[in-house]
Parts: sequence; structure tokens; C-alpha cells
Amino acid sequence: MSLLRFFVLLLGLAGPLGAAWAQTRPAAPATRPPAAEAPARPGAATPKPATGVPVKLLHAGILRGGVFNGMPIRKLIDTVSFQQGDVLLYCDSAYQYLDKNQIEAFNHVRIVQSDTLIITGNHGAYDGNQRTARITGDVVMTDPRMTLTTQALDYDLDRKTAFYTVGGHLVDPKNTLDSEQGFYDTNSKVFDFRRSVHLVSLNEKGERTDLRTDQLIFNTISKLATFEGPTYIQDQQSELYAERGTYNTITRLSNFERNAKITTPNYLLGGDQLRYDEKRLYGEANGHATLISKKDNVVLRGDQGRYWRALGRTKIFGTRPVVRSISGRDTLYLAADTLLSVESRPSNLKQRPILYAWPRAQLVRGRVQGRADSLTYDRQDSVIYLNRDPVLWQARNQLTSDSMNIRFLHGQLHKALLLGNAFAIQEDTIGDYNQVKGRRMVAYFQQSQLRRIDVLGNAESIYFTLEGDSVMSGMNKSVSASMTLRFADNKIKQLTWVTNPEASYTPPAELKAEEKQFKGFKWRAAERPTRRQVLGKHFASDLKKAPARKPRSKPKAKPKGKAKTAPRPRAKPKAAPKLPLPQAPAGPPVAPAARPSVPAAAATQR
Repeated sequence: MSLLRFFVLLLGLAGPLGAAWAQTRPAAPATRPPAAEAPARPGAATPKPATGVPVKLLHAGILRGGVFNGMPIRKLIDTVSFQQGDVLLYCDSAYQYLDKNQIEAFNHVRIVQSDTLIITGNHGAYDGNQRTARITGDVVMTDPRMTLTTQALDYDLDRKTAFYTVGGHLVDPKNTLDSEQGFYDTNSKVFDFRRSVHLVSLNEKGERTDLRTDQLIFNTISKLATFEGPTYIQDQQSELYAERGTYNTITRLSNFERNAKITTPNYLLGGDQLRYDEKRLYGEANGHATLISKKDNVVLRGDQGRYWRALGRTKIFGTRPVVRSISGRDTLYLAADTLLSVESRPSNLKQRPILYAWPRAQLVRGRVQGRADSLTYDRQDSVIYLNRDPVLWQARNQLTSDSMNIRFLHGQLHKALLLGNAFAIQEDTIGDYNQVKGRRMVAYFQQSQLRRIDVLGNAESIYFTLEGDSVMSGMNKSVSASMTLRFADNKIKQLTWVTNPEASYTPPAELKAEEKQFKGFKWRAAERPTRRQVLGKHFASDLKKAPARKPRSKPKAKPKGKAKTAPRPRAKPKAAPKLPLPQAPAGPPVAPAARPSVPAAAATQR
């Protein structure tokens, strides 16, 4: 057979064989397989026009060609590889659609771009005109900084961006991150994660920190995580919460906004903005700073706060920070320009919980108010130490001294110890002032009312006697080594002198103005803080409002119809009241003394 006849016969057979093979091949997609919609990303670039650069076949063990529906295709088997610019595509087998410049790859699919980014999977669809790829089935994307695994990934080779919508898992040397959706820009090395985001970060000691949120932007270079929405960060000893902020997984520095707070087993620190250094165990709160002690129900509020976790110290300052301590029926409020709370911690269990307040400290509890330049509150023993010019008020009584200790028992004010230049003043109903002074005093309270005062050392007293509550009948002045005053209904009812008392009585006509006050007398009612002043803006909601009057209930309508009722018994006439029989006096009448020492109150001497 001549060579020419052999080629003619070969061309005649090629047509039927090619048509038969093409029928066994499924129809090629008219367009690239649809990809899942990427999460919305601000500032995304507009799509580039098709390049039209053909994808070049580098190698295939078996190549079969044909035409299907007028479209030429290639079937490639065994160690297949393609190239388009800086992109290499490898797989076990593939269909190449020449007119559409598309490839459908199967088994051990691998895409390499610029020798730095590698994507592998079980199946791939590559569009050479759009330069986009969709990889499915056990997808792994790696670059020098991280590894991402998912079940489906879309990748734009011109923009160098990738996204997934079926759940992904990212790993780098010290962090792992899971989310339902994710967008990755390989140029900026920034991930945008959405829905059920969970970041796990390890520090130098291998200690774990968990971050959970619904939207997170993670920079794989700086390792900075930026979150939006309710977010929880939990380490070995505390939990941080915020609704916006950043967290650096290298420096362990957090910057939180919107309802930010740090929670430990015993305490909670919060504010509008919160900055926390996990390595230094140091936090800063700005705007509505709050510290809550869960153990003893103590709350500190102010404009700004500083937290030294290793030292167990919290400093609150700003516009008159306030402390609220709830125990018993009454609530104690303390206010000052600066508050410092010192708490016990695992490394120092002997540390007593103490609160320091300075300067211009004020307090209010029930019917008792006080002030001093500074105070110290020992929360374990329920003792408040008032330092430098302290004053304590209760009803019409005022207590002052060089320093003062206030003690509480079962949540109630129990007693006050006045040390050095102790001075007690009571304003009576006509504007005069009963006065007692001495070296020391001990004042006892019951249900926030003054019941007794013991004056110890150099006791002196001035007491004005009244006829009724409107006319002064004289002034008693006495001196003794010690003295006891007893109160009822916030008034002095009895004075008892101990050890060599000396007393004098002056009628109103002989009384001089300078004799009505001891040296050092100072009535300081203008300095007395009100409840509203102490609570300030931080606890304004605790101020009790007057309850609204309830409307009178309307009388119930009588049921219609006559109901059968038992006849009412007739009322018995009331008996005349029995008058008490006159009793004989116990003794003869006694004439009043010409000059009583203490007419309005009983005065006794031990």
C-alpha cells in the first residue's frame, strides 16, 4: 500500500473514533463552575478584564483530543502539569477546554504561585481568562507564615485573595483559628474571619488563651487580631469581654471598647475602654471604670481606673469616685478624689482587704455622715480610720477629734473612738449648743442612733436646761476626770460625773455670750455631706425616689339580687367606763429646789 493511501485511510477513521469518544465525555460547562459568594470586604478592588493568555500544557503521560458540541477539548492523564505566567497547576488528570481557556483538574490537585503560595485539594476548576481557581475536597493552602485547611476555597490569582464559606482552620507556629467563613489577602497577609470565630494562642510558657467572637481580622505578620461584636478572651486566671477592640497575640496586649471588663474568680474590672497587658498583669480602664469585689459585695466606680493584678491593687480616680459596700440593712458609701483598693492574692494570703480614700473623703451610712482629709477602711474587721480633721454627724450631734475610728458590727454602726482633742456638740431646739470635750471619747450607737458617750480624761461639759423645748432656763457647766452621757431620741437625757466633779449653774440673766462655748468650739454643719453629694453621678440610681401614691380602690359593687343572710344580733348597750379610784400619795409633796443643777436631764454622781 502506498504511503499516500495509508494517510487517507487514517484520516477517514479519525472522524468516527473522535465522535465516539466525545459522546462518552460529559458536557463541558459553558462557564466556570459557580463559586460561593465571598464575604463582603470593604475596599475590595474591581474585577480585572480577562487577560486571554492561554494556559500552556507542560506535561501529560497520555493526551487525547476531540471535539464535543463543536468545542475542542483535551483529556490529559498521568502526571499532568500546566503553566500560566507565575502559576503552575499539577494534577493526576484533567480536561482542558481550549476555546474557553479553562481546566478541570482531578486528584492530587496542586496550584503554586510565585513559589511561595501552594494550594492543594482533590478537585480543581481553573479559569485562565479570569485567573481564578476553585479547589474542593481536603483543601490545604500554605504560605511561609501559615497553613489553612478547608473543604472548598476560591482563589483569585491576580488579586492574590482567597475565601471560603464552608468552615476553615488556620494554623501558624503559635496560633490556631477556626471560623465558618474567611477571606485572605496574601498581599497584606490579613485574614477576615466571620461567624463562630475561635482563636487559640500560646505564650512563651505554652499557656493557652482563647478568643471567641463572630467577626475577626487577623494580621499574620503582626499577629494583631481586631474584633467587632461580643468577644470573650479567656486565659488561665481571668476572662476579658468587650464588643470592639484589638488583641496582639505576641505582646499579649489588649485594647477593648464597648462594655469592656476583666473578670477573675473574685473581682471584676470594667469600663468604656479597657487596656490590658497580659505579660505585666496590668490594666487601665477609662470611662465608667468599675471594680466589683464578688466576695464581700463591694463596688468601686469612677471615671478612670488602674489595675495591678500581681499586686492585688486597683486605683480609681476621676470625678469623685465612690465606694458602695452593702452589709446589713444600711449601705455604706465612701467618696474621695482617689480610691485605692488592696486585695489579698494567692501569693500573699495574709494581706487584709483594705480601701484607702484621699483627699476630701466623705462617708454616709443610714443616718450617719462623716468627712476627713483621708480614711482607711479595713474591710476584714469592718473598721474605718478617719485621719486628719475628722468629723462625724448623727442627727443633731457632731463629733470631732484629731483622729477617729468607726467600728461596725453585723452591718450596723457600733461605736466610734475619738482620739486627741475629742469634742462632742449637740444643737438643741432653740439654737444653743450642748458641749462635751476631753482627751478621748468612745461613742456607742444602736440602729444608727447615738446612745452613749464615755469621756475619758479631762472631761468638761456645757449643758443648757430648757423649759419645754422653747425657753432656756439656765446653763450647767461641769468638770470631771471622766464623764458619761446617755441619749434617748437623739437628746441628752443623763450626765454622770466620775472622780471629783465640779459643777456650776448660771441663770439666763447672768449668762455671757463668751461663756456659752468652750475654746475650740466650731459648729460645722455647712461641711456635712448629703447623701446625694456622696453618691454623686456614679450611684445616682441608688437615690430613693418617693413612692407614688396608690389610687384609692373603688368599693366593690354589691351583687344583684337579694342574698339570704342571717339576722344580725342586736347590739348590746355599752357599759359606762370605769373610773380609776383615787390613790393616796406615796409621800408628802416636795418643794422644787431653788437652783437645780440639771433640770432637763437627770444628773448623777458615782
